[in-house]
Amino acid sequence: DYNRVWAIAYSGEQLSKSPDTLTTFYANLEKSLKSMPEIKEVSFSHANFPYSSSFMSRGLKYGKKDYNMISHYVVSNDYNKVWDVKLKYGRWFLPEDLVAKDKAIIINESLSEEMFGKEKGIGKILGDDKEKLKVIGVINDFKSDGDFAPMNNIMFNQLDTGYLKWTSTVLIKVRETADATFESKLYKFMTNATRSAVEIQHVDEMREAKNRTTLIPIFLFLVVAGFLIINVALGLFGVLWYNINKRKGEIGLRRAIGASGASVSTQMVSESLILATISLIIGCFFSVQFPLLNVFNIPASVYFVSILISILFIYVLVVACSLYPGKQAAAIHPAIALHED
Repeated sequence: DYNRVWAIAYSGEQLSKSPDTLTTFYANLEKSLKSMPEIKEVSFSHANFPYSSSFMSRGLKYGKKDYNMISHYVVSNDYNKVWDVKLKYGRWFLPEDLVAKDKAIIINESLSEEMFGKEKGIGKILGDDKEKLKVIGVINDFKSDGDFAPMNNIMFNQLDTGYLKWTSTVLIKVRETADATFESKLYKFMTNATRSAVEIQHVDEMREAKNRTTLIPIFLFLVVAGFLIINVALGLFGVLWYNINKRKGEIGLRRAIGASGASVSTQMVSESLILATISLIIGCFFSVQFPLLNVFNIPASVYFVSILISILFIYVLVVACSLYPGKQAAAIHPAIALHED
């Protein structure tokens, strides 16, 4: 749940590099933030969090298979309370996990199914002899890069003393009473506490910005595509109109020997469809290369559905552009056409 979640980014360069000092600093900072009535929950994280411009990934190994480009989040224990994370099964991090023999991790549903199939995966050991990771929980899938982005494989690591020096983000869940005045107060507090520049962002606004980043290119593409479709339709309409005027003698002769207006109109439309079919066969030959070669890493089903929709749309466009010229051809009087010829 991204509503009323704020991200406070700062630079940790001014802070001590001693793990013990950092542990004390972050414990006091969390206590101070939670004492503010406008703040409901507090969590610490690396710069990689949902809807941020940062991305951190790593690989995992299970059995003999490697899984790469997994979105990697390093978070403190209360992260699930800030985001209201829904667990499908298993549990969230506990303080005692920091001293466990195998490092605890939490993964999302998609990664669990990819690794373990229909098994729950709780208690499974990943990695190798150098680093063993134990799955303690599986969360429901969520889109971390916006509503229109593909679903990523996700894993969470628990924030321990080794990660503290890389921590640069505080994630807070605020109450409805949090306003601009409180935000200004919070900014001053964090600036003094971290002795660095601070930036406060509202996660719901970050999500909207991510969606806009995706939608704007799509909108521009639709404008260009619409312009091209109109040009093609006008061109096709003009070619058919020119073709009818050029073939008035032929059409008049067919009408004179008994052809009905409907058959003449059907002939015009059929000829257009035959020419369109020849063009589509050539076009489809090149189009099917994309799913076969796995271009852009898009599922083959998306390509084939798109090709099918495009074929149907082109046929509809051709028929629509052929109907009126075909009707005009059917209305040609045999005597007038033969006289002009």
